Amino acid sequence: MAATPVWSVDPRTGKQLEQVAAEATSQEVDGAVRAAHASRAALADRPTRIAFLRAAADLLDASAAAIVAAADAETALGPVRLTGELARTTYQLRAFADSVEEGSYLDVRIDRADPGLAPPRPELRRYKIPLGVVAVYAASNFPLAFSVPGGDTASALAAGCPVVVKAHPDHPATSALCASLLRRAARESGLPEDVVAVVHGFEAGVELVRHPLVAAAGFTGSIRGGRALFDAAAARPVPIPFHGELGSLNPVVVTPAAAAERAEEIGEGLAGAMTLGQGQFCVKPGLVLVPEGPDGDRLADALTTAVAKTAPGVLLDHRMRADFIRGTQERGALPGVAAPVAPGAGPGESAAEGHTVTAGYLTVPARLPAGDEAYGLLLEECFGPVTVLARYAGPDEAGAVLRRLPGNLSATLQLSAAEAAGREGSAAALVAEVTALAGRVLVNGWPTGVAVAPAQHHGGPYPAATSHSTSVGGTAIERWLRPVAYQSVPDALLPPELQEANPLGLPRRLDGGPVSQ
Repeated sequence: MAATPVWSVDPRTGKQLEQVAAEATSQEVDGAVRAAHASRAALADRPTRIAFLRAAADLLDASAAAIVAAADAETALGPVRLTGELARTTYQLRAFADSVEEGSYLDVRIDRADPGLAPPRPELRRYKIPLGVVAVYAASNFPLAFSVPGGDTASALAAGCPVVVKAHPDHPATSALCASLLRRAARESGLPEDVVAVVHGFEAGVELVRHPLVAAAGFTGSIRGGRALFDAAAARPVPIPFHGELGSLNPVVVTPAAAAERAEEIGEGLAGAMTLGQGQFCVKPGLVLVPEGPDGDRLADALTTAVAKTAPGVLLDHRMRADFIRGTQERGALPGVAAPVAPGAGPGESAAEGHTVTAGYLTVPARLPAGDEAYGLLLEECFGPVTVLARYAGPDEAGAVLRRLPGNLSATLQLSAAEAAGREGSAAALVAEVTALAGRVLVNGWPTGVAVAPAQHHGGPYPAATSHSTSVGGTAIERWLRPVAYQSVPDALLPPELQEANPLGLPRRLDGGPVSQ
């Protein structure tokens, strides 16, 4: 049987650009995983691992022109956006190298024996070790930062876990180019190339999560696809952790005082956030609670003006375009829903013919019956440049909508200056209310833009994520580690990280005290 070709496709035209690879067979997936598994011992060396991560960042930066050109040809995201994304990607790699060098990620804890306690305490020494081979499922909307060289790959390699990436079909040429650079960096750092491998094809992705030598998985994508893989990971004879980012509505609440104070500013800011990257951000604000009345009307007018000026754009692929057009039509057809700026196919195009989409937004009264399942569509993510304004008459109506929402990556509050300063209203209670919904809470900002920082959390209650971990920031490395405690083990038999003399100079917590070296 002939291998199924993997083509690079231009979303601006729908035309095939080049055949990049063939979909991986079961034997090829098995070979990639086994080769990655065999590289674990080499990757365990911390200085070599640090050098590898930094070399990978350097090679990616040195190849910026080729990477940006390849990614733009396959995604239509544009050179400016992709140049910034590459900078984020290489920053992540260097940040994880710094984290490995500093050593706190190992969370070394030592409790010395204390026979005077009741009951007596034995000597305990604890740190974290890598899980093993990690399967990474690349995202469509970030061909670099959440793909082959992205955060899941960088954090897993930093933890000491080899990676096999299931490339996304929307950018196979970019994936192949980045994989070749990572493998070159491994080779030049003295590691086997197979610490990073890439496979293509839907069935390859299924085979990957089921492989007995795969110890964990990271995923960024749709609820349907992510849930299927999550279930497969749980159904294995030995289940594995599956850290998935699946979907998010990212609600925004505009208080009456905020609308009175700066309606136009909020409307214009919302337009920018919902259309950024053609609305293809996982943290796009998809539901905005806006007060009824003149101030809310001013906000909606500003949003209308700004969105109407947005040029038609190209989505990542034609399947997503069709889903966007169908999804916005279904939502717009619900009774009580209006479209001040109608989203859909680009000018002169139809759902079946064309390459672009038009941004828009829908409005609906917040008081719609809670039991009407048809309106549940409005509370589901619609990927692309559209948002829903739910107009509420008072806090009870706004709260009723919030209580219907599933988990989210983010929740945003637009407050007045007095509310933000704690001098007016019940802003603190509102912060507490949305905290239950999301992994990141913002005040007077927009969620599109997830800083790579030690305190960042990019995750949230299901279906935003399938675990309580973050996929962005320094603590993303924790997903690929497990703790081990050694009880009354002679010093000579301990790993160097836990030996009394601390030969590696690692930060450690002694007898429950503060971290020291």
